Amino acid sequence: MSYVSIRDLHKYYGTYHALRGINLDIGKGEVVCVIGPSGSGKSTLIRCINRLEDFDSKSEIRVDGTPVVPGRALAKVRAEVGMVFQGFNLFPHLSVRDNVMLAPRRVRGTSRADAAKLADQLLARVGIAEQADKYPQHLSGGQQQRVAIARALAMEPQVLLFDEPTSALDPEMVGEVLDVMKSLAGTGVTMIVVTHEMGFAAQVADRVIFMDGGEVIETGTPQQVLEHPTESRTRNFLGAVLNH
Repeated sequence: MSYVSIRDLHKYYGTYHALRGINLDIGKGEVVCVIGPSGSGKSTLIRCINRLEDFDSKSEIRVDGTPVVPGRALAKVRAEVGMVFQGFNLFPHLSVRDNVMLAPRRVRGTSRADAAKLADQLLARVGIAEQADKYPQHLSGGQQQRVAIARALAMEPQVLLFDEPTSALDPEMVGEVLDVMKSLAGTGVTMIVVTHEMGFAAQVADRVIFMDGGEVIETGTPQQVLEHPTESRTRNFLGAVLNH
């Protein structure tokens, strides 16, 4: 059963055709890693899922059967879809705890006490409970990204979208964020991860999707796509990445 359904997805920036008729079905609880060269449309694809990017009117995306269209349906989808960005996007004037509390209080009307309790549980889950009273600028990049993951989890999403969550981090901080993501992968939440971390994709993904030129070129298990790719574009990309 498809939990996220994408049909004939086209996206244009002016005359530039960024996504070219993508069709995808992602099952509930599936962990999908999207790989590919820069400019291949990976980030645009996941930003369309919660309509951070508009897309062609003839295209269709559904999350748990609900169409991703402007209006009340979109608010319902966004309540179920959490997103973790490359650049953290934390509010600098709020403490770590308050960053995590914000969405449950504003969107769900959760009481301050309950939201604080939830925030502290989630910060413990991502391994930074002791940072709750600090402000984002006093945290390392890896810690800030873990706050961003806790903030996404605060809405108890059914789907988590990750847009290159480690690419803005110093190399020594990448592992701590990937460890948190690995622990999430076993919880039954649907995860769609745009990443250049091939080791993470090999270990954690149920499926790997290779994109190039706004199209899905190849899809399969990590072993199929990463070790035995059938398409020359996939082989060329992996050759360049793995030999880098």
